[in-house]
Amino acid sequence: MKKIVVIAFAISLFMGAAFAERYIMITHGNGSDLFWPVVEKGGRDAALAIDSDFEYYSSSDIFGMAKLIEIAAASTPDGIIVSLPDADVLGEVIQATVNAGIPVITINSGAEFSAAVGALMHIGQPERLAGQKAGVRAKAAGVKYGLCLNQELRNPTLIDRCEGYFSGLGGSLNMIDVSTDIAQIENRTASALSIDPSIDGILAVGADVCEAANNVIKSVNAEVHLACFDLSAKVMDMIELGDVAFTMDPQQRLQGYMPVIVLHLWNTNAGILPGSNIASGPGFVDKSNVVNVALQAGINR
Repeated sequence: MKKIVVIAFAISLFMGAAFAERYIMITHGNGSDLFWPVVEKGGRDAALAIDSDFEYYSSSDIFGMAKLIEIAAASTPDGIIVSLPDADVLGEVIQATVNAGIPVITINSGAEFSAAVGALMHIGQPERLAGQKAGVRAKAAGVKYGLCLNQELRNPTLIDRCEGYFSGLGGSLNMIDVSTDIAQIENRTASALSIDPSIDGILAVGADVCEAANNVIKSVNAEVHLACFDLSAKVMDMIELGDVAFTMDPQQRLQGYMPVIVLHLWNTNAGILPGSNIASGPGFVDKSNVVNVALQAGINR
């Protein structure tokens, strides 16, 4: 009898391992980007909640990202989650993945291209709307002449943020490429402020850029309203100190958590799927809620 029990237990373990769901997330961004660790944590938390396997990979090179998707698809997971910063490069490999019978959900960027490349749905923030809300709030604070700092000039998500900002603020788009290099961000921001002293508002569309912009504003002793996108421990600190008026929270933890849950439902409940894309944001983070948001996002300060 003991042997039978042990064998049955071993079989159940084997079957559990063999049939465990496995999901792979692949995103863009470099290793120093403060945005993606929160997304990854959301995915891992969701996988833990449904007892599935979870793997996370990223590449700052868009062609490297395409290769990662191809390799992931070859391993036949139960689903792949990808950001979509460049549909021209990534679209073909995503469509091939879908054609191979692997469900794909896009997150974060590329909402307008998600359906066209064959994804089940998109989970992310309506970026132009978020930018517009930021611009309206900056205008209410007295900003007249804005500047948008874009660290990934080919990324449609960040362009939408900048264009939305000026639709809310008013005036023509004033956007510069600052790159992802901190020294370059600081140099190019300082140069822009020097060339045009009328600039009284800056939107930094990433947490790293926000930190660098704040350093510049302080170093040149400028009177500039600084608003940002995304979360980091440093951005939270700057909000509490009053250096940053607010940051737009796309709820990146939700961007990581929800696609795992949706893919689980798709695979285990006969293809159940929400009726539309899921908007993870936008939300304002300012002095009134910064402590609570940091706790919920798992950001150690």
